[in-house]
Amino acid sequence: MEQLANAIQGFVSLVARLALMTIFLVSTVANKIPQFSQTVDYMGREGVPIPKAALAGAIGLLLLGSLSLIVGAWTRIGAFFLLVFLCAATYYFHDFWTIADPLQRQLQTIQFLKNVSIAGGLLTLMAFGGGPWSVDGWIDRRQAEVEAGPTPKPRVTAKPTAQA
Repeated sequence: MEQLANAIQGFVSLVARLALMTIFLVSTVANKIPQFSQTVDYMGREGVPIPKAALAGAIGLLLLGSLSLIVGAWTRIGAFFLLVFLCAATYYFHDFWTIADPLQRQLQTIQFLKNVSIAGGLLTLMAFGGGPWSVDGWIDRRQAEVEAGPTPKPRVTAKPTAQA
């Protein structure tokens, strides 16, 4: 029963990591990198300081964080990288509190709350790690095996032979 629970936890944590990183990786590869100049201009209009350097740093955080979540290696650090990006992006681009138009304010409030929800998922990864189906999980299992010491070899005893 424990093996089944471990397999289910491994599968669910893998799916969660992949779901969380998808928005970050796709937006980076399909938008931020190929439209670098346009993104820098947009960031400048939104008040991001030193937008070119900020975008380069954001791309680094997004790629490293996404790749970390995909394989589950250094998952807590990768989730932290994505959380840092998410907090900054939420502050600069979903600042509903500064918007007077009710429809735009409502739309940005929804985007803000969506990011709060994503942050909750990233915080969960930071708290609990990548799960059993991750590089981190494999390392944890190997370390536990080493700390437990070598498993004793079964003792082979000779069977008495029949005397004639």
